[in-house]
Amino acid sequence: MQTSFYTKFRLFRPHEESADLPASQQGAYRWRNVLAKFSLLFFGIVLWYKMSIYFGYGLLVLAWVLDGGLHRHRQIIKEPLVLAILFFCAVLVLGILWSDYPNSGRIRWNKYVVLTVFIPYLSLLNKERLSWAISGLVIGYSVVLFMGTYYRFFLGEQGVPLLKMAYLHFSMMLGIGVILISYLAATSSNKKLRWLLWGFVVFLLFMQFNQNARGPLLATIPTLILLLFMLYRTQIKKLLGIIAAMIIVIGAFAYNSNNFHERISQALSDIELIQQENYETSGGYRLAMWDVGLHAIAQRPWFGYGTGMAASAFEQTAETYKGGRYKNLANFQKNPHYHNDLIEMGVYLGTLGLLVYISLLWSWFQTLRAHRLTTLGIALVCFIFLAGLTDVIFIYSQIPSLLLIITAIAISWKEAEPRNNNI
Repeated sequence: MQTSFYTKFRLFRPHEESADLPASQQGAYRWRNVLAKFSLLFFGIVLWYKMSIYFGYGLLVLAWVLDGGLHRHRQIIKEPLVLAILFFCAVLVLGILWSDYPNSGRIRWNKYVVLTVFIPYLSLLNKERLSWAISGLVIGYSVVLFMGTYYRFFLGEQGVPLLKMAYLHFSMMLGIGVILISYLAATSSNKKLRWLLWGFVVFLLFMQFNQNARGPLLATIPTLILLLFMLYRTQIKKLLGIIAAMIIVIGAFAYNSNNFHERISQALSDIELIQQENYETSGGYRLAMWDVGLHAIAQRPWFGYGTGMAASAFEQTAETYKGGRYKNLANFQKNPHYHNDLIEMGVYLGTLGLLVYISLLWSWFQTLRAHRLTTLGIALVCFIFLAGLTDVIFIYSQIPSLLLIITAIAISWKEAEPRNNNI
């Protein structure tokens, strides 16, 4: 078995053995350790608010530098996901050379750079600090979930308006929770905890069915079924029983959810309007954007239009494509994007962008597989890919940050366990 990153470079234990340090350095070590713990806790809590996430990121970087992170760059870069993130961001920066920035003033693409949060976060983690990172994640997620529940059932609003979190982002957060908690429930050896976790999964699904977001829900359900199959594929009776139970739960939620019925009715209405060449609806707008995006990629297949050129490329292409059928859609939504990660990257950087994006997902899976988390790796990457078919999830700072800190914590947690399984 290949020696893991944590074992080889001792990053799973404190980066310095304080007992071996001179007395004059003991105080500095303790303060750096406190700052590292606090930054991990703080980032998990504040990542949900658009402005505070950058402050949390800055604190992580500061703690990482003071903790000697720059001296360990050769070690951490050996992780496939770290290398893929750096390459992904480097290619995006390179793409600025043939974009219209700064003339357009559109810099929405800079949110992709938040992916680099994985580097200081992973580097700071060790056995002593793991509980702080988990606490931050649990506190932050629980507070947002409570707020979303309150808004939905007491105020009748979608998402979490106080945090400026739209229902799409909130539904993605719920979907990620469904996948992660299902994995924890299936792998837990404690029967009472297992039942409690499955109950929490049912609640998260219930919440997701009560959000007006079709894409994240359609990404969650297939991913959940795939996850259950991989976890119980050698226990056919249990697999069939759990899938049957999930089908009953999902069917009951779908039948009793007014939001779900409204979205189905809206989808049918959208189809009728599309047939009349009216694309100013949620479904029609997406289909039009995908159509224009694919045509734009075909026009510049190798290197695209440049980083951040989604809106500009749409305006240029829609003006003449299919007789200008879609040219008025730029007024339908401000700061348009293509509601599809693959098309977005294809418009930005052509074939180069598509290859870099696929490489990022593949490296994500490779990192988790290297740490004996193959099943979780497949599930997370599957969710990212499916959710990215109907939206551009990497421009939502909270969602990729959540996925990355889950990945880092899972790696650290797994390294504490005996090396006797790979699930």
